[in-house]
Amino acid sequence: MRYKSFIFSLFFLLFCLSVEAKDATQKSGNPTATELFNKVYNLVFGPQGSALSYKVNIIGLYKTEGNIIYKGKKLHYAEERYMAWEDGITAYMVDKKKKMVNIYRFDDDNKDKYLSKFKYDVNNFDYSYVQEGNYYLVTAKVKNPSLFGIRSVTARVRKDNLYPVSLTIKLALLRTTVQISNFRSGKIADSNFVFPKDKYKDYEFIDHRNEK
Repeated sequence: MRYKSFIFSLFFLLFCLSVEAKDATQKSGNPTATELFNKVYNLVFGPQGSALSYKVNIIGLYKTEGNIIYKGKKLHYAEERYMAWEDGITAYMVDKKKKMVNIYRFDDDNKDKYLSKFKYDVNNFDYSYVQEGNYYLVTAKVKNPSLFGIRSVTARVRKDNLYPVSLTIKLALLRTTVQISNFRSGKIADSNFVFPKDKYKDYEFIDHRNEK
């Protein structure tokens, strides 16, 4: 597992599960669940875009925090060491410690080999939610999990505005919770996704866009 890209992968995984959860609940005949899934999905991944801060601590293995911004196929995230800009065409992956920028097509799985391991069929999930105080706990559970794959993902969202406050991921041998804060939906400028090339003039650039 490449921990440098772990948190990045979790948020993309949430994106994939949210899209699939919307489709699955529409087929399930449960309008209450459909409405909830759709509203959460649209807040985070709707065309208006969203932004949030995150913090994760896997005891003894990995600890990080940062900020991430979405808008359609565009994304930007920033941590102490790692940053990325994706404008819907090109992905710029920055490692500040190594002073290196890796360039990929935005849809190239090779930019994150950890994420590429998790490809799921919409029909391989059970979806549900429960109420817990002022929160909904929305869960996507894999019906037939692989030995090392994702078992389930649970998003805790506020009842009053459906803002996410945490994301818990269960793997075969690992469970971790990403704490989410400063969430906002809408008013996301496209300038957030433009790679500031001049700031990294002295970095090494490696272009992977023509690789097969």
